[in-house]
Amino acid sequence: MVFYAWAEPMWIFLMIFTAMFDYSMALLIEQWRGKAGAKIAVTLSVLVNISLLIAYKYGGFIYDNLSVFVQLPFARPTNSLPVGISFYTFMVISYIVDVYKGELKAQKNPLNFMMFISLFQHLVAGPIVRYKHISDQVDSRTVNWQNLSDGVSRFCLGLFKKVVIANVAGVLVKKYLDVGFDDLSSIEGWFGITMFSVQLYFDFSGYSDMAIGLAKLFGFHFDENFKHPYAAISVADFYRRWHISLGRFFRDYVYIPLGGNRKYQLRNIMIVWLLTGIWHGASWNFALWGFYFGCLMIVEKLLENVLAKTPRIIRHVYTLILIVFSRAIFYFLDLDKLKVFVANLFYSKNPIGIGFTTDLMEHLFWFVLVILFCIPWDEIYSKETKVAINAGRVYQISQPVINIAMLFLATLLLVNSTYNPFLYTRF
Repeated sequence: MVFYAWAEPMWIFLMIFTAMFDYSMALLIEQWRGKAGAKIAVTLSVLVNISLLIAYKYGGFIYDNLSVFVQLPFARPTNSLPVGISFYTFMVISYIVDVYKGELKAQKNPLNFMMFISLFQHLVAGPIVRYKHISDQVDSRTVNWQNLSDGVSRFCLGLFKKVVIANVAGVLVKKYLDVGFDDLSSIEGWFGITMFSVQLYFDFSGYSDMAIGLAKLFGFHFDENFKHPYAAISVADFYRRWHISLGRFFRDYVYIPLGGNRKYQLRNIMIVWLLTGIWHGASWNFALWGFYFGCLMIVEKLLENVLAKTPRIIRHVYTLILIVFSRAIFYFLDLDKLKVFVANLFYSKNPIGIGFTTDLMEHLFWFVLVILFCIPWDEIYSKETKVAINAGRVYQISQPVINIAMLFLATLLLVNSTYNPFLYTRF
């Protein structure tokens, strides 16, 4: 609490209110199980949590759009976002619904429940941790040398991905996307959003690795949040591998309750993706981004028999093109800028600049590193193969050296650079 209050003291009270409110609602649901009171309690809890998220995260966005049509009698809400609200709102909703469905017993200890809500490892950057996955660990944890070793290794990997790959990509993103497009060639435009694709993945997966590693140091075991998304062979496959905790939340608490695959499947897909887009930010480009993927998911669903017969390499290439293009929608909050940039991607009279060639040559080894980190080595070589067994032995022996090297290089770059963006702070 002190750690969070260091930045925004007032938002701590919102987190405490949310935790204590849902702690009380869960106890009432358990006490009134099978009665109307339980249904009222779960409904009230979901409505209050969603209302708080809308008020604090989308209040300014709603105000701006309504004020175009009517004169509103109050001032525009602040844009200040409470720490971790997008993540802990989904956490408490999943907890309350699972208690209502009888899949969980309500936590009796308020301090334990408060700890679950406020776990610093993942609160500001994910993954979205569901109570039923760590309920035993909330009450009792085991810390041993193996967990400490695994946690340190995972943290060093995440820090390396964030600082050495994501931050370097971020510098290239600013160079090619945060400028006027008058002199930008189509190739440079595609390069810019490709670098943003790299930055977004290694920034977010790096934070997830650090969260999982830190959690292990304290005896918590979080589920994986990424599984080699750029090895995907369809858009649906990509999002089964990307931000897995968010996808599972929408699947279990929105898609399936709406009917899932049983009825109105295409409608359900579109609703889920519109909500996924809006969850990412209070801007029309995120709604457009969600609509874009909703359409792609529907098309893939309708053509799944055709795609199943398509060569794997073609499916992989088309997936990467569609994903990289979507990053433009995700990046530009201003729809006018987005329109100009997308037009520039497909037609531009501008020649390729000299600086572009220089950037390619200067980052040649870094590009190789990016590709190596995107390859799903564990899927290519399963744990049973001789190659995988030998590689595992070599890694186990050299693990301390690798960790120190990654930590040293990441620290060196952090010390010598003032550029260290946190992409997911606005989510």
